[in-house]
Amino acid sequence: MAVPTVRRRRLGAELRRLREESGLTLDEVEARSGISTSKVSRIESATRGAKPGDVERLLDVYGLTDDGARDLLLKMARDGGRRGWWQTYDLSPAYSDLISMESDASSVRTYEPLVIPGLFQTSAYARAVITAHSMTASVEDVDALVEVRVARQAVLTKPDPLRLRAIIHEAALLASVPGTGVMRDQLQRLLDVAAYPHVTIQVLPLDAELHPGGTGGFTALGFEQPGMEVVLLENLESSLYVEEPANVARYAEAFERLTAAALPFERSLSLIARLKEQEK
Repeated sequence: MAVPTVRRRRLGAELRRLREESGLTLDEVEARSGISTSKVSRIESATRGAKPGDVERLLDVYGLTDDGARDLLLKMARDGGRRGWWQTYDLSPAYSDLISMESDASSVRTYEPLVIPGLFQTSAYARAVITAHSMTASVEDVDALVEVRVARQAVLTKPDPLRLRAIIHEAALLASVPGTGVMRDQLQRLLDVAAYPHVTIQVLPLDAELHPGGTGGFTALGFEQPGMEVVLLENLESSLYVEEPANVARYAEAFERLTAAALPFERSLSLIARLKEQEK
């Protein structure tokens, strides 16, 4: 059986929340919507996809009148069967989920302790990172993953661009990257994207006091609908999505503490510029 995507789980969880807030049982929902209790239950548990028409009827029963919230939930239902550009590549379900959600997200907050965030990477830097992390991937596979990583960056230049706050540990800026000029070009790329009004970059210095980022990097994706944020954790072999609101809130607090510990925006850019000039 296919593993439910994050998108499907988010939709099911939100529909369950709306039903519970309206005080309706599954039997009462069936009586008012004509959708069987078993079908509603499978949608809520994400064991089956939801048709936009069914979602619209459920939202009517639950009395959701906020146009923005309705549009987001209906879009999630419509996109459940959508083939995005990334689905022409052989990607893991977790990575496909990330790209799909990036295309819908209104904001991203990311902390990276060892590498430059993917949405900022040059193709040469991305190639070096992907090769180092995959260890056994063929040249063709690496080429494809580099294409995907660069294509993802379109979310920063679309008409309604993603708002991105990134905290990068200084260690990532000091890493030795093979290839003449690769790191220099990557640092210039950071300076270039930092000029976007919707992008904020801060550097966490080497001499920062102990902080919550010591447990590893994470990426929080936010959406227009309140309470729909999810957090991605990655390691060498797998990815984990944190979806429970209380757990997501912990990462929100950690990010704010990292923000306070990091260099301010202008000082961060000055450091990146100095490091760039030291590169060969």
